[in-house]
Amino acid sequence: MKLRTLALATALVVTATAAFAGPTLRSEVVVTAPIVTVGDMFDDAGALAEKALFRAPEPGTTGTVSLDAVRQAASIVGLTDYDVEGVLRVRVARAATIVDVPMLTGIIIDDLRGRGIVGDGVVVETTFERPDIRFNAEAVADPVQLVDVRYTPANGAFSARLVIAGIDIPVDVNGRIDLMVEAPHLASTKAAGSVLEPTDIEMRLIPLKQAESMGVPALDQLVGKELTRQSRAGMLLKATDVTEPNVVQRNAQVTVRFITGPMTLTIKGQALNSAAVGQRVQVLNPVSRKILSGVALPNGAIQVDTNLNVASL
Repeated sequence: MKLRTLALATALVVTATAAFAGPTLRSEVVVTAPIVTVGDMFDDAGALAEKALFRAPEPGTTGTVSLDAVRQAASIVGLTDYDVEGVLRVRVARAATIVDVPMLTGIIIDDLRGRGIVGDGVVVETTFERPDIRFNAEAVADPVQLVDVRYTPANGAFSARLVIAGIDIPVDVNGRIDLMVEAPHLASTKAAGSVLEPTDIEMRLIPLKQAESMGVPALDQLVGKELTRQSRAGMLLKATDVTEPNVVQRNAQVTVRFITGPMTLTIKGQALNSAAVGQRVQVLNPVSRKILSGVALPNGAIQVDTNLNVASL
């Protein structure tokens, strides 16, 4: 009977303790807002949780609040009954979002793309006058707002005005923007007449202005084509640097085709000039010693003019 009474009394004490548990002071606090509230400083703050106690430190910094200062501030808002659990001071840290060169670069580039200044395939290289730019902004969804960007294409100079959360006055940054595009370059030195393969070409960045002035050929305009002259490694390739490869070589023996109605005649001849597909070729008939004129075919044969008489071959 006594054991049952003791157990009941213990349960009543535990219940009473839980029922009357008040706020408990924290020793470490991390906030995101400029104001530290009762709910930030105390566990189980209850109805007073939204009441302001102190100004928070600047974003990305830490401050210390003494127990006496906590008691004074809490008393002002009506909080008098709480547990400090041996805490003598509270360390208050304010979270921050780091605003640096990569973040600002992305914001500026997005603005230029939105205005159509930077198109598809254009790479933007940005250089800031101060390469060590770094701000501690409030830890909010949008820590930076771009007010204005001024860009001068002639020299690449830019200036931008920004509003950074947690900083009272606008921030101005300056620098240079270079617009670049990829262009094909020769990977290794090649002799004249070399037929280009995909591995012979590597893409490198060049200024957009240069690309616009000279024109940048697509890869299919280069691969499978023949270099017109010896070219060094690293050379920027232009459409005029290549030509269609010859399928007929000068002095080579070739097949000459002559089609008349349903009949196709073929003879062997000697090419008097080199030619690519579709180009004209002069062919010597070694039997008749006559010179025939025709067009080079993809297989290296020559299709002679259809208005020729068979007797003239």
